[in-house]
Amino acid sequence: MPVAQVELTKEKIREIIAKRAAQEFKRGDVVTLGIGLPTEIANYVPDEAGVIFQSENGLLGAGRLHQGESPDPRIINAGGAFVEPIKGCCFYDTQMAFTIMRGGHIDATVLGALQVDEEGNLASWMIPNKFVPGMGGSMDLVVGSKKVIVVMEHLSKNQIKIVKKCDLPLTASKEVDMIITERCVFEVTNQGLLMTEINPAFTIEDIKASTGADFRVSPNLKKMI
Repeated sequence: MPVAQVELTKEKIREIIAKRAAQEFKRGDVVTLGIGLPTEIANYVPDEAGVIFQSENGLLGAGRLHQGESPDPRIINAGGAFVEPIKGCCFYDTQMAFTIMRGGHIDATVLGALQVDEEGNLASWMIPNKFVPGMGGSMDLVVGSKKVIVVMEHLSKNQIKIVKKCDLPLTASKEVDMIITERCVFEVTNQGLLMTEINPAFTIEDIKASTGADFRVSPNLKKMI
């Protein structure tokens, strides 16, 4: 299947995705950011927005990724990256972290994926016959959160990631609510995928050519901002 060839650097792709995902939260939301690209979202949420980021290794009130020298080696996110704590943050053990996650106290979880399909099934932790350190807390987060947002590059080495049916081991079944890539935004509905926003650098035909799942186009399709 041919796919669109629009030149975007890796850094620009991550910036587009993180900036768009940062718009999904409202004041007072408790949000968990998965390892990798999702952690960059905190850099685009203003402090005054009142969003509280939770790290599954035991930090409620994680701020932006540390940019300066001499970070506090004790304050890291689940991926091991240094972060800035916000005023009023708190620290706790793994048992409390998973109690928060499993207890329905997380308003939104943002994580990456290997595959997502048109039913909202998610595969995010294992490629058969490849070494993986484990699934971490993904299953708990996805099932326990009120909203699940997948952020990822639309393609991986020209391999399609948004598919009709996941063929990798599932992290969770029918739990994904939204997919944000550098090309477009999909909402997962009872009628399948609905494209609600598109990056002006791409066309609807480009999206169709690089997406394995069926999808509808919203009559109110917007430009990604």
